Amino acid sequence: MENLYLYMLAALAFLAVADLVVGVSNDAVNFLNSAIGSKAVSFKTIMIVASLGVAVGALTSSGMMEVARKGIFNPGEFMFNEIMVIFMAVMLTDILLLDFFNTLGMPTSTTVSIVFELLGASVAVALIKIYGDSTQSITDLSVYINNSKAIEIILGILLSVVVAFSVGAIIQYTSRLLLSFKFQEKPAWYGAIFSGIATSSILYFILIKGIKNASFMNADIKFIISTNPVALIGISCLVLTIISYLLISFFKTNIYTLIIVVGTFALAVAFAGNDLVNFIGVPIAALNSYEAWSASGALPNKYVMTALGEPVQTQPFLLLIAGLIMVLTLWFSSKAKAVVKTSVDLSRQDDIKERFEPNFLSRSIVRFSISASDSLNAILPNSYKEWTEKQFVKPKVIVKEQDLPAFDLVRAAVNLMVASVLISIATSLKLPLSTTYVTFMVAMGTSLADRAWGSESAVYRVAGVLNVIGGWFFTAFSAFVAAAIMAYILYHGEGYALVGLLVLAVLLLIRSYMSHIKKSKVLKEVDQLEKAESSSTQGVIQESAGNIASVVRRGNKIYTSAINGLAIQDLKLLKKNRKQIDKLSNEIDDLRDHIFYFIKNLEEPSLVASNFYINILGYLQDMTQSLDYISKVSHKHINNNHKKLKFSQIKELKELDARMEALFSKTQIAFESRSFEQIGAVLAEKTDVYKLVKEKIQKQVERTRSEESSPKNTTLYFSLLLETKDLLTATMNLLEEYFGAHDSSVEPAKLTQQEEE
Repeated sequence: MENLYLYMLAALAFLAVADLVVGVSNDAVNFLNSAIGSKAVSFKTIMIVASLGVAVGALTSSGMMEVARKGIFNPGEFMFNEIMVIFMAVMLTDILLLDFFNTLGMPTSTTVSIVFELLGASVAVALIKIYGDSTQSITDLSVYINNSKAIEIILGILLSVVVAFSVGAIIQYTSRLLLSFKFQEKPAWYGAIFSGIATSSILYFILIKGIKNASFMNADIKFIISTNPVALIGISCLVLTIISYLLISFFKTNIYTLIIVVGTFALAVAFAGNDLVNFIGVPIAALNSYEAWSASGALPNKYVMTALGEPVQTQPFLLLIAGLIMVLTLWFSSKAKAVVKTSVDLSRQDDIKERFEPNFLSRSIVRFSISASDSLNAILPNSYKEWTEKQFVKPKVIVKEQDLPAFDLVRAAVNLMVASVLISIATSLKLPLSTTYVTFMVAMGTSLADRAWGSESAVYRVAGVLNVIGGWFFTAFSAFVAAAIMAYILYHGEGYALVGLLVLAVLLLIRSYMSHIKKSKVLKEVDQLEKAESSSTQGVIQESAGNIASVVRRGNKIYTSAINGLAIQDLKLLKKNRKQIDKLSNEIDDLRDHIFYFIKNLEEPSLVASNFYINILGYLQDMTQSLDYISKVSHKHINNNHKKLKFSQIKELKELDARMEALFSKTQIAFESRSFEQIGAVLAEKTDVYKLVKEKIQKQVERTRSEESSPKNTTLYFSLLLETKDLLTATMNLLEEYFGAHDSSVEPAKLTQQEEE
């Protein structure tokens, strides 16, 4: 029996490492969001600063997580074997739940997940004990469980959402009014005062949230930090304001960048110092439980776990190992970048392809906000409104879209400052606020105040925020239920259940990892369509050639796969084909959404390029619509188990596919090699290909009158031929547009060269 618990400890050690990896991937958004979004410094510098913060936070961690030992349940009511079941269920659930959110790219709270997993597992074991004892009833559950803790956590969620969002919006709005978007042009003392307030807030945050809890910190210093917060903040604010002024005036330091670097370090310290125990607290509590039980010599089902009620300090070497794992994860986890991207995109100042779809609630919130804003504007004086409009005017920057930061340095600094202050206050008041909730909602509040959520994006951004908040509540519910189920299985299944659940967890993690790798490869495809950046007709012609070659190549493959799928009745191939055309259609929709920015970037004499580009996108969209219809009807026919096409029909479709493939291949080569003269040769085949399609249509008409007996087959075949004809029309129109535009843009250049000669 003792060996079973040794195996459990080994499994918990493995799960602790896995939990550290998935936990850091999720919580990296807390301290990387502002620095990455503002592009204040290079990504490498951000990672070095964050890594140092994580390392310091791990070393200054208070160590044992008391909530894992006695915060949720009363350990004196459970035996050793029951405690090990609870801890095992918690860790299995935690890594799977956090990995699920990481795969979705959604930030969630590791604190809430661990608390509700402990609650769910302990409730399950407590109910087993109650129903196994005739002297107890369901009302005795309060003897085993600390009911008030779960209520505190739920109230903490609601409180952090409202307070963090509101305070972040107010502070950002005030900062923008004083500094505007042209903050770099303001006098030095503006930045110095802002820096003094921000850095003193962040410094106090480091002391309260991090170093104050370090075991090596002098007791007198701890006492000063705890008992004189106002004086500490006041003196540090004055000193740091003076230092900031000197740095700006004499060393030409960008003080906002400095604030962001310090703030990133501070939040990384807080994350490692506070949330580290969410990942290793349970395994260490299990280790302590095992040590206490093995020293007692009692049977595992007879040893009462009163030992967990006593405070125990975590071994420093365990904190060092955990800190190293966290730093390595920070550098190498692609899932961490996916979670950060969600938060940055929802805060972005400029328009992007929105990830979340609007819903009834987001639309209602936006309508109410617009109405409230209009009512408020009606009573504000015009002079104030004119002044605020000037403060919110953004400087025009001509730079490639992918090089633009998501937001500026002022907003990034406010994000870090406000999050630091709120978490410091919550810590000093012992309020159960989550670091994830605070940092995320502050970022959302500042983006709203900074007018990043305009009429073009508000419903999508609000829907995104609601999705994330909903995910937080889902975390609590799913953590409770999943941990309870795990505990029930482990309690009754013992060693067999342990092996089975561990294997299941490993398989699910591997599957999740492989799925993520596959998605990452898809995002990095070399043939993904590129947005036009040129400001002249000739430049647009050259840039668009790559997109057209890609569409033609992928369209050729989609058309051929549809015909082959019908011929061999391969439902899997047709289903995959539909995914490919959906992806291509979405990429072309993205290009059309970018037309506004493309036209704004055009040179005044080259406005003719806009007409060319719009027409090209229109023809590309016509091509994808035809391919989409062909893929859809082919998939529907086979999916509904309709009668197979006749051999003669498949033979004709194959013949048509071969001719289309030859046409598309020549077109692809012409655009890839930029040999636009070859387009003329492709256009010369137009009449022959049209004639071939008409012949096929005529043959099917004759077959229908004489021998065809399946209405579904007839409908499908005519649909394929007619849509192929439309595909040909769109392709030829595109080639003619391109051929004409290329000739007209090249001819003036030749004439100019001849005149010079």
